[in-house]
Amino acid sequence: MDGAVVKDFSLKLKEGTAVTVDGRFLVHEEFQYFMLNKPKGVVSATEDKREKTVLELISCEKRRDLFPVGRLDKDTTGLLLITNDGALANRLLAPGKHVNKEYLAWLDRKIDDELAAALKKGFEEGLDIGDEKPTAPAEIELLSENEARVTISEGRYHQVKRMFACFDLKVTDLKRISMGKLKLDEGLAEGEFRRLKDEEIKEITKELSGFTRSEEFYYNGEYI
Repeated sequence: MDGAVVKDFSLKLKEGTAVTVDGRFLVHEEFQYFMLNKPKGVVSATEDKREKTVLELISCEKRRDLFPVGRLDKDTTGLLLITNDGALANRLLAPGKHVNKEYLAWLDRKIDDELAAALKKGFEEGLDIGDEKPTAPAEIELLSENEARVTISEGRYHQVKRMFACFDLKVTDLKRISMGKLKLDEGLAEGEFRRLKDEEIKEITKELSGFTRSEEFYYNGEYI
């Protein structure tokens, strides 16, 4: 019963039983969800022998089975969801779900009106970036002479950079600002993280029609 000192490590507890260790309550969380504003210089992996990983930035008490949902390049910053909810990750990354991902891209040269029109047409119609098929229709909005907001629904290897490369443009900086309904918290500095709010979790699960955790989990790495 609650309040008893337990020395038998094989003891099985009923759900809802209060457990304390050295005066601290232990709380069981089946799933954890963290929003990270990924900085440059860290890799989107659970472990790496040479590089610092995004999981090392989650400095609070956390489950050992966390992983990043999709991957951002080492030099790409911005929104990264970290969780142990495999079924949710599966649905967010599944190609058939077409979950939009929004980025800010800074380019190596100014874009004039003629190039801007070509970019818009190419992004909307799809581009040959060397894969088996062209990219799916994407959106682009120029924010300044060398900054653009890009929205894609796929997660191909270096996709945003390769799309701009079709126009001889080099992406000098890339930042993800949203993934589906999940928006990067502007109050998070690069390298900072926070737990997802209940309403954010409800929003992203609601967005995935037919979402269920009974599906078989697979993890399909995503590089942008």
